Amino acid sequence: MFTKEINKRIKIIFLFSLIPLLLIIIKVFYIQVFDYKNLKEFASDLWSRNLNIEGDRGKILDRNGVVLADNLTTTSLVLIPNQIKDKDKTTKELSKILNVSYDEMKSHVYKKTSIERVHPEGRRLSYEIAEKISNLKLPGVYLVKESKRYYPYKDLLSHTLGYVGIDNQGLSGLELQYDNYLKGSNGAIKYFSDAHGNNLNKTEKYVSPTPGMNITLTIDINIQKSLEREMNNIVDMFEPDMALAIVVDPKSGEILGMSSTPDFDPNNYKKYNNETLNRNLPIWASFEPGSTFKIVTMASAVEEGVVDIFKDHFYDTGKVNVDGSIIKCWKAGGHGDQTYLEVLQNSCNPGFVSLGQKLGKERLFSYINKFGFGEKTGIDLNGEGTGIVFPLERVGNVELATSAFGQGPSVTPIQQVMAVSSIVNGGYLYKPYIVKSISDNTNTVIKENNKKLRRKVISSNTSSIMRIALEHVVAKGGGKSAYIEGYRIGGKTGTAQKQENGHYLVNNYIMSFMAVVPSNDPEAVLYIAIDNPKHTAMLSSYTTTPIARRMLLDIIDSLHIEKKDNELPKDLEWTDKITYEVPNVIGLSLEEAKKALFNFQIEVEGQGDTVFTQSPKAKEKIEDQSKVRIFLK
Repeated sequence: MFTKEINKRIKIIFLFSLIPLLLIIIKVFYIQVFDYKNLKEFASDLWSRNLNIEGDRGKILDRNGVVLADNLTTTSLVLIPNQIKDKDKTTKELSKILNVSYDEMKSHVYKKTSIERVHPEGRRLSYEIAEKISNLKLPGVYLVKESKRYYPYKDLLSHTLGYVGIDNQGLSGLELQYDNYLKGSNGAIKYFSDAHGNNLNKTEKYVSPTPGMNITLTIDINIQKSLEREMNNIVDMFEPDMALAIVVDPKSGEILGMSSTPDFDPNNYKKYNNETLNRNLPIWASFEPGSTFKIVTMASAVEEGVVDIFKDHFYDTGKVNVDGSIIKCWKAGGHGDQTYLEVLQNSCNPGFVSLGQKLGKERLFSYINKFGFGEKTGIDLNGEGTGIVFPLERVGNVELATSAFGQGPSVTPIQQVMAVSSIVNGGYLYKPYIVKSISDNTNTVIKENNKKLRRKVISSNTSSIMRIALEHVVAKGGGKSAYIEGYRIGGKTGTAQKQENGHYLVNNYIMSFMAVVPSNDPEAVLYIAIDNPKHTAMLSSYTTTPIARRMLLDIIDSLHIEKKDNELPKDLEWTDKITYEVPNVIGLSLEEAKKALFNFQIEVEGQGDTVFTQSPKAKEKIEDQSKVRIFLK
């Protein structure tokens, strides 16, 4: 009986001992068969180390594929301290090559860490320095690829593009706003070491980095180069406090060019102060617009039917009294009797006071709001301003009068150019944009911007009338210096007195010009402003319009706008050179050709009696006494 009890207990003990053993066997089987890969990766992670390789940032390109922001391949210094055999020698050699102190380099070489990036001395090394380090073949010293942002056109479009920091992160402009798209994914060189950092004899693995996405802009580099060139000319000639220019496609809201000064070179952004780096003036600056705002007032008056600009007249005595405030015309004694079209041509302030009074404050300010003043345009750039518009309850008769000719409201350049674009494009206020598309490294477009209508502001008939009116300003009014033979140009000058601490400054103005090309079917609207220019007459017609004309010629060339013969004839001034149309002399005798070309100098090529070709061609307009070559059979 006693023996049976012992045997029973032994069986029970054996059974309980067998169960854990079976569980261990099952667990080992599961590990060996089912969980082998996970455990292998976990074990590998314990001794694997990564030397990160930066992925290139995506490129930024203009509308035609010209690269505006690119990458340069550089190298950076990385140390694995436990693999360095002779720490003193390594410290001395590296400090000598990198031109840093021994103690500074020692802090990196002797650091108790598995991987040490030598920052900032070892970042973005030149080819020569990297080669010197490589030739030393020091254990534990590695050179890894890094990508450095590079702007091939230096200060071109700098405020819009922005710049990146030493770790390739966007810090301003498009580089910051689209950083998540532009930045790439890092790759790595994977090596293996024990817990002390000693190298294990295992094959290194290379994981390729992934470049960021590319951004294509609406910018046309040829138009942008023109703006930048003229900005530099403005600085040289006038030493302004600032200057800016914008070109927009009025039919879509695409920004074709945007520039301002002072600018900076994003390749060397550390040389500039924050004020220069972070103020994109075309979308940020806010100031009283002056007479370019008269376009808005007149469009509002035409739309409301309070005036027929071709038939209705205004008599300008040179000044007008509004509640005791005397508002003067720039011309002493006034312009006398004028149509309202001539009021715009002559930029007559009293005439615009009358338009404001005809509209009344409710209607005028409702249009000011409809045209987008006092609110952001929504452009896809950070840092946009809103400007300041009088609250309606604070608008008295004087505020109504001055607002009508552009003194009082504070507006941004981008607001002005978009408002005028809507006035000349048929009445459609579009949202401006500068990013056309975003694509991955296979050139597959993943995001694309298209024109977005904010609202319809005026009728197509009012828009047509305003295009005619603006063309008259250039052909017969204050914008004559922007006139281009063979092209229909519309425009309006502006001269706004600046305020400081509630008082207007003496001889301190913002001079501006708004241009449309071609005025009958606009493809581009240009706005240029110069803040406090020196060494010039205080009139925008002498300052901004000649510069705008040079920009317009480049815009015409870049957009391939064809020459036409139906432009409005220009009223000549004493400074204008007389031009004549070249007659067709092909087929005429030499004597007949000489008589027909009496306004020009003639150069004869060849021998014979009959003209078989000529240069310039017939119907081209050239200046009086210019040379015409005729070729005889």
